[in-house]
Amino acid sequence: MSFRSRPPASNLNRRTFLGASLGAGLIVALEACGGTSSGTGSAGGSGAIKWAWQLPTTWDPVTSSAGSDVQMLALAYDPITALDQQGNAIPWLAESWKYDSSGKKVTFTLRPGLKFSDGSPLDATAVAKSIERGRSQDGSLIAPQMKTIQKVSASGALDVVVELKEVDYQYPLLFAGKTGMVVNPAVFEKDAATLATQPAGSGPFQVTKYTQNDHASAKKNANFFAADEIKVDAFELYPQADPATAVAAVQSGQYNLARIGGAQVKQAKDAGLDVQILESMFVSVLDVHAGKAPFNDPAVVEALKFALDREKIKEVANFGIGDVNYQPFPPGYVGYNPALADVYAHNPDKARQLLADAGYTKPVPAKLTSSGFAPAAVELIQAQLKEVGIEVTIETIPQTQHTQLVYIEHSKALAYDGFAGRESPVQAFQVLFGAEGLMNPSRQSNPDLEAQLKKVKETPTDDAGYPALLQEATRIAVTTYPNTFLYLTPSIIARKGVSALPKSPSLRRFEGVSTS
Repeated sequence: MSFRSRPPASNLNRRTFLGASLGAGLIVALEACGGTSSGTGSAGGSGAIKWAWQLPTTWDPVTSSAGSDVQMLALAYDPITALDQQGNAIPWLAESWKYDSSGKKVTFTLRPGLKFSDGSPLDATAVAKSIERGRSQDGSLIAPQMKTIQKVSASGALDVVVELKEVDYQYPLLFAGKTGMVVNPAVFEKDAATLATQPAGSGPFQVTKYTQNDHASAKKNANFFAADEIKVDAFELYPQADPATAVAAVQSGQYNLARIGGAQVKQAKDAGLDVQILESMFVSVLDVHAGKAPFNDPAVVEALKFALDREKIKEVANFGIGDVNYQPFPPGYVGYNPALADVYAHNPDKARQLLADAGYTKPVPAKLTSSGFAPAAVELIQAQLKEVGIEVTIETIPQTQHTQLVYIEHSKALAYDGFAGRESPVQAFQVLFGAEGLMNPSRQSNPDLEAQLKKVKETPTDDAGYPALLQEATRIAVTTYPNTFLYLTPSIIARKGVSALPKSPSLRRFEGVSTS
């Protein structure tokens, strides 16, 4: 099997990509042609990428608590499958897979000759152990996505057999993300705690040093199965740069690749930097805890949704870059429901009437938690809610505490954040709306949604009826859950001396990227 760069990003318009994307497309694709892996890549390459983006909550994909962690984890780990730019599952560590006739057993066949970054064999036994740990370890945050697995085992050196409790055709998609990232069992069987700071995978880079909340240093992994595609020999990862200094930091060479906001685009161009806007599955959202006042009243939640002028919020938060959206999937995506295109269009009169009909005669007090992201947008939300009769107090918390307070402790009633998308749409529903969903603060569930998702899982993804089933699930979720989606947020990057990153929906990859 040979390895090639995917088609130029310029051929990928928003509609064609999003028409089938599942949220974490890759910049490379593997030709399905049988034969041997490109496997033993060289250790060559030159230069270093210094990427100011984000540090992961942990380097262990099993306990990672942020969907966006997948960006950084993909530097050190390989998933079992990947996605093409249309969002279909394609080979990665597994060169093929096949469901049996019952739909309750799927066999993944690995490429021969795979190795972890330490040189030890990455075979079917290792993959089976990694999956088993993910679904059974105490504290695993990916276990809920693998509830339907009954047993996982190795058959010979290359076949990984996943037996399911029920029909579920989502696994080739699910295994393209964190859930399918293979961790070296020799490490977690000895001391899994070390994975928090010392990743042990087979990805394109091997982390050599990690200083929490500061930076990570990595070298090219010569054992990465597509090492020939890695054109640099070092990688440095940093937290997102301060917007006030990001452009200057790239200009000075402190970083040569950095995420910037819409407000910095002109400044970056004026400074002579290359600016790229990359399509993303990231959607800004207000996380609403339906178990906490005043959002334990459905009328207040509905008023909230109609009170917001998302277009103005987008203008303030991202200088107009992005598109207003009322659902977790972008237009054109298989799960996007066009009937919901304007479902919560700005209507302050309706918001006020909803509150009046519910018996509210005085301003409804509420608290909006912000971790410092887009403070002007947070203040605008406050003003828009006040206009309809929801009196919001802004509570600012450190960004480092956001995940813990909002998603782990569920201690906040209303928070401004974003959803990074998932490889499997069913997984996205579970995270956002599932009874154990990380971004479902109240952990409420809806039997109608669960029944609809069961139909989705039981339907092969290439079945003609699959899109309609998925879109009906979107309708149920958006109209019955409090999550308030705001707008789609592309990734904006500034580059200096780094070749263009191939466009992809959310996962940044570095195969083929060089420095000068």
